[in-house]
Amino acid sequence: MNSSLVFRRFWCFNAATSSSSSSASSTLCFASNKKPLVFLGSPQVSATVLDALLNASTAPDSLFEVAAIVTQPPSRKSRGKKLMPSPLAQHALDRGFPSNLIFTPERAGEDAFLSNLRDLQPELCITAAYGNILPSKFLNIPTSGTVNIHPSLLPLYRGAAPVQRALQDGVKETGVSLAFTVRALDAGPVIARKRMEIEDQIKAPELLDLLFYEGSKLLIRELPSIFDGSAKVKAQPQDDFKATLAPKIASEESWLSFDEEAPVLHNKVRAFAGWPGTRAKVVIVDNKSGQDKITELKIITTKVCSRSNIQVNQADEITFIKPALVFPCGGGTALEVLEIQLPGKKVMSAAAFWNGVRGQKLKILSAAYVNDHLS
Repeated sequence: MNSSLVFRRFWCFNAATSSSSSSASSTLCFASNKKPLVFLGSPQVSATVLDALLNASTAPDSLFEVAAIVTQPPSRKSRGKKLMPSPLAQHALDRGFPSNLIFTPERAGEDAFLSNLRDLQPELCITAAYGNILPSKFLNIPTSGTVNIHPSLLPLYRGAAPVQRALQDGVKETGVSLAFTVRALDAGPVIARKRMEIEDQIKAPELLDLLFYEGSKLLIRELPSIFDGSAKVKAQPQDDFKATLAPKIASEESWLSFDEEAPVLHNKVRAFAGWPGTRAKVVIVDNKSGQDKITELKIITTKVCSRSNIQVNQADEITFIKPALVFPCGGGTALEVLEIQLPGKKVMSAAAFWNGVRGQKLKILSAAYVNDHLS
């Protein structure tokens, strides 16, 4: 095996092991008769699937063992900080998984990495939020193919942000799909699906956790059929005409516009709760001095206002009706904001924020305000 690749893979995890990684990896072998499986993932949520695989592999009647893990390269969490492994890599190390069997190629098509993968002779590769494109020369290696856990009801929401875009759209049902990986984006035949209703207040991080938990159970259930080849026979081709896309979220999308109706804003808050969050600018009006101060808020938790007696869209004024700040929105609707965060501060309740601005008025930073005061 390529010793230079081994050094690049592992030195950032544990420098003390870098000198011995080459010799250890050059003698990779698996004494048992179990089928070697390679798992690919990167964020913390994919650790749920890894745990399910590692736990299942220890069963006396297990057909497989986790031969290696592939994840994103280490990155710096902030300026000047040391390189840190991906959340999945750290989780695997914490569980005692050998560091010399954790691969971190920049791209899954690197020749040196593919050479190492071929040496493992994997029967199957499993992906769960890996975050890297798999080329044909990768997909040709595992005997039983590559299977992906995708948190949507394929062919709906193909792409990088299926859970976030589903919440943003306000759908009432979602699910998780187990599908063979092909070169086209999330377009492979579906082995199995699990449907789930979406609660009105659930946020993207919680829904992601839930879907990958259900996906891991689905995977363990279907592994025997994948290994014996019957999964390929029963897998259903996707209807490309019904496909919808879930493009990657951009940080610029985080701003809330209160010209939109409250349900739209509430869904966006839930969808972007993990990253990038949702932001709004409000105007604090000092009644004594008449001075205006523009403040940026991160909107953490909301609900659609159901009170019929609230007057909205009057001078863009934000009111407080315990326990929420009530923002007037488009179409005569209103959004209750229950938790907010000021820049550099911890998350606080709407009541705590309101107490801090007592004696002052709050207004939405509307286009009309900008034209009247800042032009």
